[in-house]
Amino acid sequence: MSRRSWGLVAALALALVCAAAAVLVAAGGDRATAEPNSRTPTAGSPDAGFARDMAAHHQQAVEMSFVVRDRTSDEDVRRLAYDIANTQANQRGMLLGWLDLWGLPKNEAARLPMAWMGMGTEPGTDGATMPGMATRADLDRLRGLSGKDAEVLYLQLMTAHHRGGIHMAEGCARLCTVGPEKRLAQGMVDAQRSEIDLMAQMLKKRGAAPRPN
Repeated sequence: MSRRSWGLVAALALALVCAAAAVLVAAGGDRATAEPNSRTPTAGSPDAGFARDMAAHHQQAVEMSFVVRDRTSDEDVRRLAYDIANTQANQRGMLLGWLDLWGLPKNEAARLPMAWMGMGTEPGTDGATMPGMATRADLDRLRGLSGKDAEVLYLQLMTAHHRGGIHMAEGCARLCTVGPEKRLAQGMVDAQRSEIDLMAQMLKKRGAAPRPN
């Protein structure tokens, strides 16, 4: 990773900490006023499961976005990659902050990914542990490309990533009980649908299309 990218990582890390601190205060205030009878989520709840799984899901999106920023000079792709990395790093901070607030572990090997949605399966050996996630082979290929080829693969991988993320976020919007988390999940659905439309246009401009579902 270049020196510039490390600087971006540091900036995002600071933003993540600030966002997490702000949301902890907001989440506590929300539960104390709007949801006075709510209970702290348990480790097996949809609230906790979504927070754990989406934090991991977001981490890969941040990683892919930094990779493509180093592999292309196209300003539109670089701008999109930065926006996705910044947004998802901050959201990841919120999710991990809630787990801290609830006194719950950020990782639970005993619980399968997506079990909170009733669809937990054994993770594959290719690194794609949840819907839409890129495989290790995909990531290695992205790191080896540059220019238009890197742009196209990134846009295809991120489109699939967003589709999987939307599926998860819709599950939380339906099943989670903590108000701020449900609103965050619905915000993810709306924003990522918009970005999927944008990426479809960017792929078309490059003579490519999203991968089939």
